[in-house]
Amino acid sequence: MDLQLPQVSAVYSWLAQVKDPELPVLSILDLGIVRGVNITENGELQVTITPTYSGCPAMDVIAMNIRMALAGRGFSKVDVQLQLRPAWTTDWMSEEGKKKLKTYGIAPPQRLSASAALGLFEEDESIVCPRCNATDTRLVSRHGATACKAMYQCNVCHEPFEHFKCH
Repeated sequence: MDLQLPQVSAVYSWLAQVKDPELPVLSILDLGIVRGVNITENGELQVTITPTYSGCPAMDVIAMNIRMALAGRGFSKVDVQLQLRPAWTTDWMSEEGKKKLKTYGIAPPQRLSASAALGLFEEDESIVCPRCNATDTRLVSRHGATACKAMYQCNVCHEPFEHFKCH
């Protein structure tokens, strides 16, 4: 029997349909957590993912959703492996994903200025409001709904918003 194996690019297109459970506007590819895909000779798929931070509670759900998405394509053997090193960084997020965050009302991660980078774990104070694009914003809480986000408020439109922290 000649086993017909998919191309890795096809698997990536299927993974693009798997959404992050905490930010359903983003696929796991937008988020940049898929580190690799391997198809073995016997047709087993191996997908390697990296959490946005160690202990992220969404990783079990993401792994299950990956298995379900690929099972829907006829794959009964899907091995989802967790890779902790190198640690995930917001640099791995797609530009499309950052645009989707802003449209969703969450300020996307942005590079810290050189002066802000000098302060340990300090956020750049000029986080852009995703609603009105103002830079006159203030930190309300370093802790948002999830550990990867902080709460801000715009001083122009007065709307609160979350900011995806830069890692």
